[in-house]
Amino acid sequence: MQIRPANLTVNNIYSSLLPPEMTQALIFAFRDLLQFKVLWIVIWPILVAILLWLLLGVAFWDTLSGWIANSLGYIGIQEWLEGVEPRWVANAIQAVMHMILFVPLVFITALLITAFFAMPALIRIVAERDHPQLKRENGGSIVGNLLNALLAVGVFLLIWALTLPLWFIGIGMAVPFIAATYLNQRMFRYDALAEHATHEEMMTLFKMHQSAWWGLGLLTGLLQFVPVLNLFAPVLTALAFIHFGLSRLANLRQVT
Repeated sequence: MQIRPANLTVNNIYSSLLPPEMTQALIFAFRDLLQFKVLWIVIWPILVAILLWLLLGVAFWDTLSGWIANSLGYIGIQEWLEGVEPRWVANAIQAVMHMILFVPLVFITALLITAFFAMPALIRIVAERDHPQLKRENGGSIVGNLLNALLAVGVFLLIWALTLPLWFIGIGMAVPFIAATYLNQRMFRYDALAEHATHEEMMTLFKMHQSAWWGLGLLTGLLQFVPVLNLFAPVLTALAFIHFGLSRLANLRQVT
């Protein structure tokens, strides 16, 4: 008789940390990856992003290196690097700095490509399979989508820029997770609802499930740092937010 309350307590703690609707959204997102028509959507955004930044990196390597050197000099690290011996250690540190910038730029680009070009197809797949009766109200707009994406990316880059010195004292390891969480929840919650919800419904759902949007942003953001899974992260993120958003919208309309 004493075990049951303890189990209930554990279940309550689990539910508060990972609500069932978030778990369901992630499960359905992984399920949809197995569809053949989704596989191409998984592949091409990340390939285009990698190719684009490889070409830009090669073409503007000297310029990018100069920007990094100036940034390090501004915060007083470049002088320290110039005194580091052997020189390969300093060169390795600068190479790491290039990668710290390269990786998030690739993921931002892949996320933007997914949000602008792949999202409509993904929404159609999810809506036709799981929410065929859900009426489209088109509460979002192309201008709203663009402004939302620009704000999300701008804040994301600002977080990286302002916290760059923290990498040298160890705290910087938390920066990618914070930045990815913000970017995912800010960008994809709008896109997930824009075609089906009215503007008022969108604002209501953003407020009602604010913590859940952030939680889903964190969980999908973590996927970006898991080898192999990170290749699927942009589309998995989109699918998870679509499932969560449309499910919450359907529930809202049932209540009202």
